[in-house]
Amino acid sequence: MDIKRILKHLTLGHTALRRSFPRSALQNIERSIAEAEQTHAGQIRFAVEAALDIGPLLAGQSARQRAIEVFSRLRIWDTEHNNGVLIYLLLADRDVEIVADRGIHIILGATVWEEICREMEAAFREGRFEEGVVAGIRRVGSYLALHYPQVGAKSNELSDQPVIL
Repeated sequence: MDIKRILKHLTLGHTALRRSFPRSALQNIERSIAEAEQTHAGQIRFAVEAALDIGPLLAGQSARQRAIEVFSRLRIWDTEHNNGVLIYLLLADRDVEIVADRGIHIILGATVWEEICREMEAAFREGRFEEGVVAGIRRVGSYLALHYPQVGAKSNELSDQPVIL
């Protein structure tokens, strides 16, 4: 049990989340997702969570495990071409996880997603939260455009609005 991590999660609240992601930043992130999705047939979601609840925290739940839960809960796996991508940020840990549906994940593999996560985390360490997320969205979008180019009318299967957990 990591006492330091537990204390960080217990003391970091939604105030810190709102400070890192004010309304204007969330609107810009939503706009960035919509713009990126104009270039491909994939679906991108962004979710941010201030901290884990006490139960999962005491059980040692990792950001990756939580991201997989959120991916499932938001039904990102339920896209026509199995090309949904979740960018998840656990603010207390400053940990970014990307969970990609099987269609795109099998093409790119974990290394690409990890690289994007590390770049985003580097921006977050400098306090550039909005910029880091937007850059991550653009990188994910560029890969989706390469492998799932937009053909014909765009159908938006998933909301572009950021999810605050």
